[in-house]
Amino acid sequence: MTQPTTPDGALRDGDAFRRDLRDGRVVYVDGARIDDVTTDPTLGPGVDLMAEMFDAQFDPELRDVTTFVDPDSGERLSRGWQIPRTREELRDRRRLVEYTSVKTAGTFGRPPDLAPTVGLGLLASTPLFAKTAPELAANIERYVAASARTGVVAAEVLSDPQTDRSRSSVDSPALLKVVSRDSGGVVVSGAKSVGSLAAQADEIIFTNVRRPDYPPEALIQAAIPVASEGLALVCREGVATPGADPFDHPVGVLGEESDQLLIFDRVFIPNERIFNIGDAGQENRFLKVIWAHWQILTRLWVKSQIFLGAGKLVVEALGTGSIPAVRAMVAELIQYEQTLRAFLFAAEGAAEVTRSGTILPDVNLTTSGRLYAVKEYPHIIHTLQELCGQGLVMRFPKAAFDHPEIGARLAELLPGHGITAADKNRLMNFVWDLTSSSQAGRTELFENVNATPVPLLQQRLYDDYDGSVPEDMARRLAGLA
Repeated sequence: MTQPTTPDGALRDGDAFRRDLRDGRVVYVDGARIDDVTTDPTLGPGVDLMAEMFDAQFDPELRDVTTFVDPDSGERLSRGWQIPRTREELRDRRRLVEYTSVKTAGTFGRPPDLAPTVGLGLLASTPLFAKTAPELAANIERYVAASARTGVVAAEVLSDPQTDRSRSSVDSPALLKVVSRDSGGVVVSGAKSVGSLAAQADEIIFTNVRRPDYPPEALIQAAIPVASEGLALVCREGVATPGADPFDHPVGVLGEESDQLLIFDRVFIPNERIFNIGDAGQENRFLKVIWAHWQILTRLWVKSQIFLGAGKLVVEALGTGSIPAVRAMVAELIQYEQTLRAFLFAAEGAAEVTRSGTILPDVNLTTSGRLYAVKEYPHIIHTLQELCGQGLVMRFPKAAFDHPEIGARLAELLPGHGITAADKNRLMNFVWDLTSSSQAGRTELFENVNATPVPLLQQRLYDDYDGSVPEDMARRLAGLA
């Protein structure tokens, strides 16, 4: 693994993170190859936002949120890569998710702390195949340990490119698979899709979600540097508003996590970076690991708090708190937040220790919480929009309020309840960015895909839930025992 430069020990600060992204990676934005992702108008603001998270590791007020002290070595490491072995450590790790979720206003579906949860899943899987493939188990352990020292930002990539689904994917050039191998590693070609954050990350952790017709050479899971030879990243259209006045777009100005199509053209992967290959059984076991889903549930809970807070501010600004219908809508926001909180805290309370010694949040509670969050998300967005009324339509830029003639009229005609017209407008701009902008639309679509679409979540819940206890209870009560 390449070792990034460090300002103080192993942990990087924001400047070191930026330097390590200037590695010659092949990235295309708006149809043109760019030289530096850190200064690109589309990708750079998101990089800067993550760089601030690296700087937070050296902030006395945030150090214990973003880092932890390894009990064995005494070394301070990245909290994102911490292996929680107790409920307390799981809660400590949750506080990091809360921090990154607020920092990004919930718009990063795969923030820097998401991919490390894949590392937890890999570690939890090692006892399952350590006897048959000890070299792979060792690869996983080394990768997680090295990543924790520098706080590696990895993009987790699962999806295959969207192609003609009426035909088998086996013969598609898009299917990522091993095309050759030697004693030092393998060469892969094909593509992966929805590589969220990949262009702005250090590494890519990828896997193929097994399908019944996949050949053994398509069953591979590994990690590679973004700057690997033969790898090209094509970015989707940008949806944030970098460079905008924060008054006009308080969320959009923060930047975005970009999504990429990853094209592999004979990319070499050394043996030490391979975590699983050709073993469908182990692949399926890994996919049942739940830490990434717990992270998603935590982030959705934090977003529900942001939605609730925004809704209450809108009601206060409009003076509509005495209207029964408005109070009912705010109650729906409260119910959404409290329900997600209940699922999350219950999943942590029912957590169990795995064979690897890591503590695992309850699978069914986590899945049920994600299912509720995804199903209700569009309704919650619409409820927040409803609370704003015409305010989301009649928004004005800061330039209008600053205009020597029209600004005074806007201030006179549009004040709220105990709030100036400009501040009411700023609040509406905030809700617009959360619910109605291009970035909000991308985020809503992504949440549905990232948290897994509702029908698949329902199938997962059906498959994973052990119904023997309630079935026995009903059988006895019905006299069928």
